[in-house]
Amino acid sequence: MPKILLVTGDAGESYETLFAVHRFQEAGYEAVIAAPSKRHLNLVIHDFEPGWDTYIEKPGYKAQSDITFDEVNVDEYTAILVLGGRAPEYLRHDERLIRIVKEFDQKQKWIFGICHGIQVLIAAGLVKDRNVTCYEHIRFEVASAGGTWCKPQAIRDGRLVTAQTWESHPVFYREVFKCLNEG
Repeated sequence: MPKILLVTGDAGESYETLFAVHRFQEAGYEAVIAAPSKRHLNLVIHDFEPGWDTYIEKPGYKAQSDITFDEVNVDEYTAILVLGGRAPEYLRHDERLIRIVKEFDQKQKWIFGICHGIQVLIAAGLVKDRNVTCYEHIRFEVASAGGTWCKPQAIRDGRLVTAQTWESHPVFYREVFKCLNEG
């Protein structure tokens, strides 16, 4: 069974995480959650409320990480998906994770990122001269890293597919599975 590496941590977006696990399992993939430590992760719900200029955050479901970043063997995976939420804010400083993401890129494997997950891809140097999308309030970071923020809900640039938020799931996962079916 092919494997997909899902990256998150405490304050990762609950819906993005659980949707990814279930969607990949449904399609016959083994979804493996990697985090800084192997334990129950405290996920959050980011939602959009009228009258707010940005998202709100509430406690979400928990998810068990399957492995730590130290246990990741990139050769075992078809692709990596860096999930959003607030977790990427600190995960982008984890050198183990940055090495993993760079290795996926060097080995020409699929790299997927959604919402704030782009912050990890930026830290790994993967957005320079690329067209990407993410949560709209991260577009300054994309531009500062030499990338071009695009308005579509999901966009593919080579072996990199990015999406804005969990609201992008339908178009994002259509593109993700189109890529995975290419081989």
